Amino acid sequence: MAGTLIRSLFTNLSLYGTNSANLRSIHTSTVYYAARKGTRAKARAKKVKVEVTKIGFIPHNQRKKDKVTKVVDKHIDDSFKQVSKDNVFPMRYYRWVVYTAEDAVKAHQETHHPTMYNMPDALVYARVEMNMQAVKKNRFLDNFMRLTLLPNIFPRDEERTILAFCKGPELIKQALESGATTVGATEIVKKIQDGEIKLADYDFVIAHPNMVTDLVPIRGLMKRRFPNVRSGTLDPDICGLIKKFAAGIQYRVVKDEQQENFGSTEVPVGRLNMDAKQVSENVDALLKDIQSARPKRDGLFITRCLIVSPPSTERLKIDPFVHVERTLSKEVQDDSDDEEVVAATA
Repeated sequence: MAGTLIRSLFTNLSLYGTNSANLRSIHTSTVYYAARKGTRAKARAKKVKVEVTKIGFIPHNQRKKDKVTKVVDKHIDDSFKQVSKDNVFPMRYYRWVVYTAEDAVKAHQETHHPTMYNMPDALVYARVEMNMQAVKKNRFLDNFMRLTLLPNIFPRDEERTILAFCKGPELIKQALESGATTVGATEIVKKIQDGEIKLADYDFVIAHPNMVTDLVPIRGLMKRRFPNVRSGTLDPDICGLIKKFAAGIQYRVVKDEQQENFGSTEVPVGRLNMDAKQVSENVDALLKDIQSARPKRDGLFITRCLIVSPPSTERLKIDPFVHVERTLSKEVQDDSDDEEVVAATA
């Protein structure tokens, strides 16, 4: 009995041992090849020579460093600070002194006395800061340029050339007396077409409405300088227009690149040898002209105004809301409400 069991056992073992078809073979050659290939690639990569370029000595102030830019709000509001009770105090911890425009000019007149800066006829500038936010919170005003005629004209270190188009010998004579460089009608148009007169030689190009049709042939040459009502270069009062462009103050409001809701402009408003009251009147006219460009929204448009006069570094703060209103006038608010009603009904 035992022998029979042993014999059958050996028979089964021999069957499995001799019959290779019943066994599954394990192929490891591809795995080994992939491993060898990766090892060889790593070895080749190590043999590649890395070229090191030598850099000469760089001064410490020219070395590039990863500086963390700190965002600082440029709309300065010191209303939370206390008012100083003394005449001498650190401005860092107290509110700025607020002057009237006249007092600010008089203070600069003292510092520019011959015994100090010795520039009694220095220019006076008004630095105006604005909130450039538009009607929508995520929109902001673009940079814009304006021209305004101040009530008290003062000499400036610039010459302006004006080309005026108008008809009639009497009107042409009046335009020349008003300060235009070149005045004419169709004859000027022909000279521009022939190349005798170049538009680039003139700072401003203005026209009377009776010349609009005659200017159509040179519209392509004039491009954006073509006179129109929107830019203020087309008006029946050609003499008043010439005076405005000849003696007016042109200024540009620039939006900050990092802070889009902050804009500023620096405009000359007079000279120190003028009466302080005259300079104050010019400041008043300038602030009102800037305020006329404000968007129809709540909140301040003009946020701060400083009176400066180089080479002095003093910046004297004045209250701009003595000259302009803090909020929109009732007429403007009513107009905006009417526009909303019309839009809703449409």
